[in-house]
Amino acid sequence: MKIYNHPSFYGLSDTKYFINGVIEIVSSLQKKEGTYIGDNMIVLNRNLSFLDDPIFMTAFRTHITEEKDKALLWRMHTLLWGARKALALEGDFVECACYKGNSARVLCEALRFETIDKKYYLYDLFEHDQTMPHHELPAHSKELYGAVQARFRAYNNVIVTQGRVPEILAHVAPEKIAFLHLDLNNTQAELGALELLFDRLVPGAVLVLDDYGWSAYKDQKDAEDLWFAARGYSVLELPTGQGLLIK
Repeated sequence: MKIYNHPSFYGLSDTKYFINGVIEIVSSLQKKEGTYIGDNMIVLNRNLSFLDDPIFMTAFRTHITEEKDKALLWRMHTLLWGARKALALEGDFVECACYKGNSARVLCEALRFETIDKKYYLYDLFEHDQTMPHHELPAHSKELYGAVQARFRAYNNVIVTQGRVPEILAHVAPEKIAFLHLDLNNTQAELGALELLFDRLVPGAVLVLDDYGWSAYKDQKDAEDLWFAARGYSVLELPTGQGLLIK
């Protein structure tokens, strides 16, 4: 039976009560097939076609081991869809900010990126202190940069760069981009990245904005909507919380 159940949910006042409610919802369904539970989504009666993608699922299961990260399966398949489309285009791949490198590692495995004549640029601060604009995450540390570098050691065409976005992009960034993934959780950083990178997106390039549909980042979405509208573009909000734009 095609069910994906990794109940990772955020912003709950009573987790046990909520999960019991989810169990009651699922138990009341006439047809449980096609249910996705996780990443603040309860989705019913869908095809969940990505579960039938053996290349993607093998890569995901190999490189995503923490339970809370397993809830992000749908988000990661959105990224893989965009990356696969971008393979036919001129230009490189870019991700700001990569954190532990989870999504990029899954994409590299699924695409066999070591065989592809493109580069994948990954950026992050990798650590946190009170002078930094991003919010702290559990893996942030002095060691994280080295750990992510080691994670991509087998890929000569993956460039992991430590630095603040957008400033670091003026020093290390490709001239042509086929795939761009922004997950900065910060309005000014994302607008700065767009200012530097959007014109480098080739026609047909895929842009995925990880924070776009999340209500916690509505100010960021509103600012980006104005930025894109001024250039004649609009972003598609996805149920995963991501935003999708084709250049």
